[in-house]
Amino acid sequence: MTDPRRVPCRSFVSNPRGTPPRRILFGRVCIGLLVVMLGSCARPPTRPVGLGGAEVGLASWYGSQFHGRRTSSGEIYDMHQLTAAHRELPLGTWILVTNLDNGRSVEVRVNDRGPFVPDRILDVSYGAGRLLGMLGPGVVPVRVVVTRPATGDGWATPGLPPRFTVQAGSFVSLDKARALERSLADGFPEVEVVRRTVGGETYFRVWVGDFQRRTDAQAAAERLASRGLSVLILERGR
Repeated sequence: MTDPRRVPCRSFVSNPRGTPPRRILFGRVCIGLLVVMLGSCARPPTRPVGLGGAEVGLASWYGSQFHGRRTSSGEIYDMHQLTAAHRELPLGTWILVTNLDNGRSVEVRVNDRGPFVPDRILDVSYGAGRLLGMLGPGVVPVRVVVTRPATGDGWATPGLPPRFTVQAGSFVSLDKARALERSLADGFPEVEVVRRTVGGETYFRVWVGDFQRRTDAQAAAERLASRGLSVLILERGR
């Protein structure tokens, strides 16, 4: 005869009388807590971020199939803006993405989660992918460097309206940057080479103009793009 104090576990799966005994309720609570704990472990943790933090891996791009959809940050995805999806970096983090195949780099803001392919570390927008020269290959090796944390500004002067410039090129070679500066000096005002060090790497960026209105910067960017240059509109505070 079976000891009534040693009832098999399967007898607690269901209760023919319809009222779950306390041991069943306790078991269900434990299972519920376990599910919550496992769900929490499945989410990637938010990584502490510091300026210059870097990683290397594969990146892809995403475009029209997601255009107009809501991102993880709540923003509507615009494939032409310079944004990216990352699994762990806090939303709002600015990163410098360098295509290791061709040396092109672009600064983007993380506003979405992904990629959902195990061997990739980043998804960039169509606009960023175009500037990086990765639309054809689809997947390229990249270096990702944090240039600006998600919290706080730390770049522009508080209380002052932003001013804009157009980046006409970014080079690791000062000679190439100076050559582009000279070629643009006659047709564009205030062309300068700005030196920036990010993650131990030094870049020489060619900036054109100092504009109070973004529309004026956009007009200059269109003229520069007509020359075949990959351009970016930036706040001069950055």
